[in-house]
Amino acid sequence: MKKLSLLALVLFIGVAKLQAQVTVSPGLKGGINISDLENFESGKQKTDFYAGGFIAIKFNQTLTLQPELIYSRQGAEVRDYAPQSNIPRRVDYNINYLAVGAVVKYHFNGKGFHILAGPSLDIRIDDNFPNYEYKTAAADLSVTGGLGYSLPNGITFEARFKQGLVDIYGYEGLDYNYDSNEIILNRVIQLGINYTFKLK
Repeated sequence: MKKLSLLALVLFIGVAKLQAQVTVSPGLKGGINISDLENFESGKQKTDFYAGGFIAIKFNQTLTLQPELIYSRQGAEVRDYAPQSNIPRRVDYNINYLAVGAVVKYHFNGKGFHILAGPSLDIRIDDNFPNYEYKTAAADLSVTGGLGYSLPNGITFEARFKQGLVDIYGYEGLDYNYDSNEIILNRVIQLGINYTFKLK
C-alpha cells in the first residue's frame, strides 16, 4: 500500500511539472507559395499565397506541437491557347485547398532556430482546370518539412517544402499499366511569417 501511494505521488508530481511547462498559444501565419505540379505537361512554377491560423502547444524549451488550419493557393503556370486561336499563352492553373495539419517543431538549445515536419490533409475548395474527362480530386494528403527562426517578440520566419502524395485527379485518369511518371503531384515551397500571441 505504501509503495502504491509513493508511486501515485511520483506520478502526480510528474504530471504537475509537465503541466507547469506546457504552454498553449494561438497564432496567425501567412506567406508566399511557389508551387508547381510534378509530371504536369508544360507546367512551370507559379507564385501565390497562403494564410491561416495555428495553435502552438509547447511542451518544453525544445519541443512544440503545432496544429494548423491554412488556406493555400497552389497549382502551376502552363502553356495554353486562347479560345478559337492557335496563339499560345501562359495561364495559371489553380487548385485552392483548405489544409488541416500539424507539425512538430524541434528548437535547437531552446533558442530561435528550429526544424519542423508533419502531415496535412488538404481539402480542395475550388480550381479553374478545364472540364476534361476527369475532375481534380476532392483532397490531397501531403507531408511538410522545413526550418525557421523565432524571435522573442513572437514573430517567426519559416521556409517549408510541401509534397503532395495523391494524384491531383485521384488516380482516376490512370490505367492499370501506369508508371510513376504519369502521377501528377502538388509541390510547394512556402516562405512566410508567423505571429504567436502570448497569453497570460
